[in-house]
Amino acid sequence: MMDVPNVVGDWQEYQSDELAGLRLRVHSLTRATPRQGRNADAKGLTYVAFEVTFENRGSEYFNIDLYGHPQHYDVRVGRDGHGAFVDQYAADAIRDFNLYPQRRVTATLYAAGSTAKLKQLAIQVGPSIDGEDAFGYVWVGGLGVHEGSTQDGARASTSRKGVANEVEQFLQDNASGD
Repeated sequence: MMDVPNVVGDWQEYQSDELAGLRLRVHSLTRATPRQGRNADAKGLTYVAFEVTFENRGSEYFNIDLYGHPQHYDVRVGRDGHGAFVDQYAADAIRDFNLYPQRRVTATLYAAGSTAKLKQLAIQVGPSIDGEDAFGYVWVGGLGVHEGSTQDGARASTSRKGVANEVEQFLQDNASGD
């Protein structure tokens, strides 16, 4: 059986003793233009913004880095997963941040692609935590697609109905056709 992917809005807990209590979420995917304006390389493309939030529910602090594309995050668009234009200069990234217990930190990141391809996005986040590269989790979603969970502790992709089930079914149906 295929692992169910995270849907934009899901929380993902890190599954290791070293990172116990740390979780992250990709959320708030919207059409947006960076505060500094459009990058000339994105001419003719539609910008999207999304947020990546880390939450520390443990008892120790973690040092978080999430700033380099493609080292720490990557965005793919469309059915075939073409690379999106990632505007790392417009990003409100996280650099060398000590995330203490019971706190959150959020980065706002920008990508661009053709409007049609932005209906299907895959966002991979693999930060550096305490100076070590952490496992990269993937979220799927798109412009016009309902965001997954918004409740604390919830994971939309564990339900059998809705967007997560549709994404799982789509991936299973297309896995054998490639």
